[in-house]
Amino acid sequence: MLNKKNDWGAYLYLMPVIIILFAFHVLPIFMALGVSFYEWDLIGNPEFVGAGNYTRLFDDPMFWKSIWNTIYYAALSIPLTIFLSMGIAILLNNPIRGLGFYRTAYFIPVVTSINAVAIVWNFIYHPEIGLLNKVIGWFGISPVAWLQDPNWAMPAIILMSVWKGLGNNIIIFLTGLQNIPKHLYEAARIDGANRWQQFIHITWPMLSPTTFFIFTMSVIGSFQVFSQVYMMTPRGGPLKSTMVVVYYLYRKAFDQFEFGYALAMAFVLFLIIFACTLFNKLYIEKKVHYS
Repeated sequence: MLNKKNDWGAYLYLMPVIIILFAFHVLPIFMALGVSFYEWDLIGNPEFVGAGNYTRLFDDPMFWKSIWNTIYYAALSIPLTIFLSMGIAILLNNPIRGLGFYRTAYFIPVVTSINAVAIVWNFIYHPEIGLLNKVIGWFGISPVAWLQDPNWAMPAIILMSVWKGLGNNIIIFLTGLQNIPKHLYEAARIDGANRWQQFIHITWPMLSPTTFFIFTMSVIGSFQVFSQVYMMTPRGGPLKSTMVVVYYLYRKAFDQFEFGYALAMAFVLFLIIFACTLFNKLYIEKKVHYS
């Protein structure tokens, strides 16, 4: 009897958290899934269309363009983020003067509001008075309309996004680097290995689990990119060159009030992210552990 009382007491303590999770996380998911089978603007009466919203996605050219733009964003930003953050983390892992200052400087953008960062970078990218055009002008390069040119708008978004999230990945890589046993490097130096050989045969293999974690989180984050596009290239940029999936979903829901269609798009995006994460877990993680 005493054990049963202790068990019920634990459930009573957990009950507020369970209620909050169910009310604000689980229940809205199922409600959103239900609405995705309707045409509804949240004002009039919902009209049941079954799988119509989902089949409509396959005939929507803008949806496929937003998918391509999102993949383009992920394909450029993820490798750039991983290699830059790893390289900087390796440099910061050395005993240099002012190490705490450098670590803080790299992490400040992470805790800064994305809206404030986007406003600052809008000035940096300004075609006439922007800092970036002034810098490239020193090398004789003509000014570029970074956010107004369809060829440069997405790379400009990617550059800002990489800078914004660099500090977080640097901290994670630093943690991984500090967990590598020092005697491995000592043995390698005794055997005559140079710094590049030490990196290839010690640092890179030992950082594989850390790299896999950052890669997986970066894939998930890349498919959810929104704020940068919303703040820096309104309405999807020039020729919709920055129209990513989440921004297109937002436009459908809050500009055109097609909430059923937007929610159908959200669940398709969820399936894409889930499939990518599952692939990373089942295939890439195994290669990481066996490498």
